[in-house]
Amino acid sequence: MWVAGEVLAAADVNSYLMNQTIMRFADASARTSGIAAVAEGMFSYLDDTNLLTVYNGSAWVGVDTQASQLASFVVDTTTARTLTTAADSGKTIRFTNAGATTVTVDASTDFAVGARVDIIQDGAGVVTITASTATIAGDAVSTTSGSFTIGDQYSAATLLCVATDEYRLIGNITAV
Repeated sequence: MWVAGEVLAAADVNSYLMNQTIMRFADASARTSGIAAVAEGMFSYLDDTNLLTVYNGSAWVGVDTQASQLASFVVDTTTARTLTTAADSGKTIRFTNAGATTVTVDASTDFAVGARVDIIQDGAGVVTITASTATIAGDAVSTTSGSFTIGDQYSAATLLCVATDEYRLIGNITAV
């Protein structure tokens, strides 16, 4: 590599040190503004989602680690929730209200492609997943303004982001 007395240039520091570390950021926006030149193989850890990511040459993607295989549960007792990247991506949400609950997916949901959220209807109230400007497809229906219900109590569904503002809803669901 180097010999004694040789100058260590900034480009060498970037190539041999900075591009080979795991950088830590509060969220994806901080990562975007904090890295001037993204290179394939860079790693970053996002505090808001507890996700280790790698740049594959065209996008930041999650790294499969044992910790990422464990469900991160959120218990929600409300009757309305709009899914967001920071609070919900990669989580399992247990809705426990005895009354009907509406879960909204819209342009602000903004999950990364490949991100998912698992939704469990643990309460007696029906859980309805509603599209509002984002596209949700499931149960042979694709909609930007329609809804789906999860089956009976203790049933579940998974919302998977397949493209920007485009999701697939899989599981025990029915289009409304």
